[in-house]
Amino acid sequence: MPRNRNRQIAKRRKVDPALASASATVGPVRCAIYTRKSTSEGLDAAFNSLDAQREAAEAYIASQKHSGWIVIPDHYDDGGFSGGTTERPSLQKLLDDIEAGLIDCVVVYKVDRLSRSLLDFARIMKLFEEKKIHFVSVTQHFNTSESMGRLTLNILLSFAQFEREIIGERIRDKFAAMRKKGKWSGGNLVLGYDLDRENRRLVVNEGEADQVREIFNLYLEHEAIMPLVEIMRERGWTTKQWTDRNGKSQGGRAFDRWNLYLLINNVTYLGVVQYQDEIYEGEHDAIIDSETFDRVREVMDRNRTNRGRFTRNKYGALLYGIIRCGHCDRAMIHCPVNKGSKQYRYYVCIKTQTGGKKVCPTGWVNAVKLENEILMRLDEISDRIEDSEIRSIARTISPAVAQELPAKTVAKRLREVVDHVVYDHEQRSMRITIRSTATRESESRWRRKTALGDLASVATGG
Repeated sequence: MPRNRNRQIAKRRKVDPALASASATVGPVRCAIYTRKSTSEGLDAAFNSLDAQREAAEAYIASQKHSGWIVIPDHYDDGGFSGGTTERPSLQKLLDDIEAGLIDCVVVYKVDRLSRSLLDFARIMKLFEEKKIHFVSVTQHFNTSESMGRLTLNILLSFAQFEREIIGERIRDKFAAMRKKGKWSGGNLVLGYDLDRENRRLVVNEGEADQVREIFNLYLEHEAIMPLVEIMRERGWTTKQWTDRNGKSQGGRAFDRWNLYLLINNVTYLGVVQYQDEIYEGEHDAIIDSETFDRVREVMDRNRTNRGRFTRNKYGALLYGIIRCGHCDRAMIHCPVNKGSKQYRYYVCIKTQTGGKKVCPTGWVNAVKLENEILMRLDEISDRIEDSEIRSIARTISPAVAQELPAKTVAKRLREVVDHVVYDHEQRSMRITIRSTATRESESRWRRKTALGDLASVATGG
């Protein structure tokens, strides 16, 4: 009888029978309203799409007041977020509150406001079922407590996902057509150009264009990106800074290795646009001539080829792969540098390699002095190495013997003896951890002010 009575109440008041049962036995049905808009356009208006969705949901909940429905005061509004992902702040807050038991029912304007992805929606509905949360769409009437209602829901969601994919295809086709006509299709602005919003085209910013030309010329002069990073930081030059249509400031970051690499590889400076692998004549003016751009590409290709040789330890760096920076706890890499007919070798912290000397005090360390210091210290402690096999290998790379062996042979034997080396420029110290099959406790730390002072004096690349 109680079940029939609940169904009669539901039929007369047009509510979900399960909700009628819940309101009859538990009390108020706490309803959370979730709203979403895919774009941020119009969100600054006095009455926007999110407000309209919430108003409709509040009116629907008010119509169910006799069943104990009440609106909780918290707002769950995601403006400018796609329905194809669950990475939305208000949605995550909604799910957290459901987990905490603060919500009994979720109300949306349309099903696709919650999600446009079948997989994501299935996961959310599974959580709703586990927590006994009821889901209501104001404009699409269905009963999720019955199989037909769940089928209707899945059909609606399938169409929502289909619509999302069609919209995505249309946007991609639009961008492709714009690029083929040489038009700017949106995105982040690049240094050297401003956006003419009225005509939707790029115009040259002469002041920034001079900086771009200087960057290309400096790269041809130094034939490496890291010297450019240092120069950019010293001059205070930054990436393109502009204000978007919402009034927010964008860009203006300090140059690092990656964004400089992107800048000097950007074909936009040739007055063209790129779509996939095709190049089309652009509506904007060129800043860099093709000859300069091609010369830069040749240097970069040559450097890329050389970098592969370094990776194979072509120069027999003794500490290749085992030395770390004590300040950053990052790997230090081997960097040979050619100056005229002479070659100089350094170990440099990978953080310095990426952001320049100002981000890590270790800088560039003279490789020859550092390697000799390691071999000298290893010779001094070789008698105290517990493992006999490791001890015998260590004795074969004493400074006197190592001079008569190929560098690659010494490097191989050194890695059989040493697990890793930590060089700390600030503490003027080094730490060697010896390999051992018997124990890992034979760690030797020492300070040699004279030798390490010499290393510190060349840590800036001198």
